[in-house]
Amino acid sequence: MGKNFLLVISLVLTLSLVNAVDYSVVDNTGNSAGGQRFRGEIGGVSYGTQSLRSATEFVWRVFQQSNAASDRKPVQKITLFMENGNGVAFTSGDQIHFNAGYLGSFSGDVRREFTGVVYHEIVHVWQWNGSGGAPGGLIEGIADFVRLKAGLGPSHWVGPGQGDRWDQGYDVTARFLDYCNDLRNGFVAELNKRMRNGYSESFFVELLGKDVNQLWRDYKAKYGH
Repeated sequence: MGKNFLLVISLVLTLSLVNAVDYSVVDNTGNSAGGQRFRGEIGGVSYGTQSLRSATEFVWRVFQQSNAASDRKPVQKITLFMENGNGVAFTSGDQIHFNAGYLGSFSGDVRREFTGVVYHEIVHVWQWNGSGGAPGGLIEGIADFVRLKAGLGPSHWVGPGQGDRWDQGYDVTARFLDYCNDLRNGFVAELNKRMRNGYSESFFVELLGKDVNQLWRDYKAKYGH
């Protein structure tokens, strides 16, 4: 083999290692109702692992994080723990904790709901938070925005134009961000990039030419609220 060929192979392997993320699902649910639904109706560890991978790749596309070295957090492994706990789910670093009890009592398409929650939580693994300075409502709103763009928003979410504040969080802020993203395609990706080292409401002015509160008033007016 020629030296050039070997060099190309070496570069490909290096890039593959840089982009590689390991995914793991730990099922600690035992024989609980939620655990049974996770393994039966949802697909268990196999589907959970697949969801982690597909959600990560989707987040990279939405955030325009094509370069692993310069765009993304240096995450090498993401672990999903299925547990019998409280609430729905939470993320700490590269670990997602999912309460199977929520699945046990959920009425509707439980696999779709599981997938939607995973997409939301995966965002928290990869997003920037302004070094802790960004509003919590904005952070949660971005996570739900990604879930919305994935077509996994549940029917109980508020409709466009509803809510009391732009940074109210979750579905309210997700709908507002969707409006902003329509004004400038890729807005959420650019906003996330700016939040790598800090946060300022001036980011909205820089990207959209208007103060965030004016954008919120425009958004409410568009939908007659």
